[in-house]
Amino acid sequence: MTNTTLFTPYSLGPLTLPNRLVMAPMTRYRGTEDGDPLPIVATYYAQRASAGLIITEGLWPSVRGQSGWRIPGLQTPAHAAAWRRVTDEVHAAGGRIFAQLMHGGRLGHPGGRIDGSQPAGPSAVAPPERVTLRGGERELAPVPREMTEEDLDIAVADYVNSARLAVGPAGFDGIELHGANSYLLHQFLADNTNLRTDAFGGSPENRTRFPLRVVRAVADAVGGARVALRISPGNPQFGMVEADPGPVYRLLVDALREVDLAYLHLTDNDRYPALEELGPRWSGTLIANVGENGPATTREQGAELLASGRADLVSYGRAFLANPDLPARFAAGAELNAIDTGRLYTRGAEGYTDYPSLAEADREATPAG
Repeated sequence: MTNTTLFTPYSLGPLTLPNRLVMAPMTRYRGTEDGDPLPIVATYYAQRASAGLIITEGLWPSVRGQSGWRIPGLQTPAHAAAWRRVTDEVHAAGGRIFAQLMHGGRLGHPGGRIDGSQPAGPSAVAPPERVTLRGGERELAPVPREMTEEDLDIAVADYVNSARLAVGPAGFDGIELHGANSYLLHQFLADNTNLRTDAFGGSPENRTRFPLRVVRAVADAVGGARVALRISPGNPQFGMVEADPGPVYRLLVDALREVDLAYLHLTDNDRYPALEELGPRWSGTLIANVGENGPATTREQGAELLASGRADLVSYGRAFLANPDLPARFAAGAELNAIDTGRLYTRGAEGYTDYPSLAEADREATPAG
């Protein structure tokens, strides 16, 4: 056991985090039709600037990776300018913020993409879920194209371009590559979405080849200290199947040690003990997430993870949705706000920026005079 608590400061490269609570990335569909974040997004993230680190919702690095309508992106200088308004407000509030780059791969639909393009993934295997289209209707995702080697080259270039925009004109402190939750990099790692017989499929080593190529290219472009990766071994979301994640992810994590990333964001679940098996193999900063596909992570669970030395930082998702001042609430042992589940993916302030902080709740509860 260590003396580390949720409120112990932490040095993450050039950043000093005032606490060990990380706001996990969570899709909220608050983007314009051309992929800019809505103006209210800046308020949302600035309200949560007391987190040790904020990781944004997943941003598509190009329309070729757009997984749903009104999910914001980071492909163009205009996108970067819109996100700069967000990062400026977060930094003015004393926060630190990474952009998560999320290529949908096989996820998506021509009717839910700006350019109307067909999704493409490692193999021609459709996801089972429905996809949101322009008009708000939901349809089953089509069978994706199998990506050619030229498609892979383009995807790498898209990630690099987006990362450069993120840490350049958009003003982010770094970027997290989304290699989890069924998105493109995860699709190359998983059993049922990667049926390739070339150098990018088949053996565990081949399955790691494309994700590692992306990580190395982005790290070469913007510096490994500003690049991170999130993985979720064994995560079944969107019909993913990984019968035995160990051989693939052990190779992946071992190879990542050579890149000197800002951190590894590791999602644990009851199908594969990722923290137990992969955590000791990682020598850098480790962010643990233990609430995926289960009950929301509690204050006590996060404290135990840190005290046991199994993680350096702990990411919270649902708790940050309704509690913009989550560190203060945890420190005070205060009750948490309930999530307005009916407005998670709507367009306005309701269920987004209208949750009261602890100080606001106390003022409202104190009689005037």
